[in-house]
Amino acid sequence: MERQNPIEEARRYVDNAKQTLKANGEYDRALKRYGDQKYVKSAGHFLWTGMLVLLDALFPVKTKQRPHPDIKDYKDAVAQRDRKLLALVSDGYATMHIAMGYDGNQQKAVCDAGFRLADEIIKICSKMLPKQQNP
Repeated sequence: MERQNPIEEARRYVDNAKQTLKANGEYDRALKRYGDQKYVKSAGHFLWTGMLVLLDALFPVKTKQRPHPDIKDYKDAVAQRDRKLLALVSDGYATMHIAMGYDGNQQKAVCDAGFRLADEIIKICSKMLPKQQNP
C-alpha cells in the first residue's frame, strides 16, 4: 500500500529503526556500542529507505540505463535545488546506508549520527513539499 504523505512515511521508517535498536540492540554502555550487528544493519536499512521515500517524492529521478536510480542520480537532482540538503544526503548515505546498513558499524555515535541526519533531512524536505503533502 502506497502512503500519501512522504514525511509521515519517512518518520515511520525512522520509528521502525529506533524500535529495532531499542528492542533488540543489546546496547553495552561500557563500550558505547550495540552488541548485535544484525540489528544495526536493519536499522540502517530502515533509515535509508525512509530517506529514499522523501527523495523520490521531491526529486523523481528517471534513469534510462538502470532500472533504479543510483545515489549519484539523487545527488545530481538535489544539488540543483539545495546545497545544504545535498551535504546531508551525502553524509546520510555514508552513515545510514554504508556504515550502518552494509558495514553494520555498532558504535553508538555512528548510529546516533544516522538518526540525527535522518531528522535533519526530514526537516528540510518537509519545507519543500507542497502543502497538501505536508502535515
